[in-house]
Amino acid sequence: MIALVTGAGSGIGAAIADRLGREGHRVAVNDLHLETAEAVAARIRDAGGEARAYAADVSDEAVVGAMMDRLRAEMGAPEILVNNAGFGHQAPFLEIEPADFDRIFAVHVRGTYLMTRACLPAMLEAGRGIVVNIASQLGQIGGVELVHYAGAKAAIIGMTKSLAREVSGRGVRVNAVAPGPVNTPLVEALSDDWKAAKKAELPLGRFGEPAEIGGVVAFLCSDDAALFVGQTLGPNSGDVML
Repeated sequence: MIALVTGAGSGIGAAIADRLGREGHRVAVNDLHLETAEAVAARIRDAGGEARAYAADVSDEAVVGAMMDRLRAEMGAPEILVNNAGFGHQAPFLEIEPADFDRIFAVHVRGTYLMTRACLPAMLEAGRGIVVNIASQLGQIGGVELVHYAGAKAAIIGMTKSLAREVSGRGVRVNAVAPGPVNTPLVEALSDDWKAAKKAELPLGRFGEPAEIGGVVAFLCSDDAALFVGQTLGPNSGDVML
């Protein structure tokens, strides 16, 4: 299947792209920067898979449209979409500027909307497709100095459930993954105090690794996950127990 992974130039997105490539999917690697997307695509090809790189800001409708036109011409319509693009920003609530708030929601929420809107018609026409949205456990429990980030991730969880109810009967499975802290550049950019306090809270006593999240996404993209609809899986080191 053709799998499009957004924000796949590093961290969790790169691990997801790598794993889907090893699973035999043809991978479209999206990132804001072409060079980082191409590095991941090259790694997949070196491992015997098939991958192409596509640069785009997922929050820009015109840019997304142009990327999708090229992707469909070169690879075909994606049958799997993983909405992973995002970034972190930490600040006390009263120090979050409107521009910070807007950008977080633009990339995480608007980006998820625009990418799904671009890929869904072909999935519905084919009568099959898979959408996996990368949320966060902070969208379930909140996070200190992360009001805007946690709010955006909560929105993604709500979007996942709503779209799943709308399209699952037409062959498109929609689910979310809400990782806990994972050793990625996004988490590393947070304060040392936050990381130390968070690690102390976790029953498992450690942060996750990107490859572990890649395995969860690969499961949701497999036939073994046929009964999973509108779910939010939580590889979170025990931070959230549902």
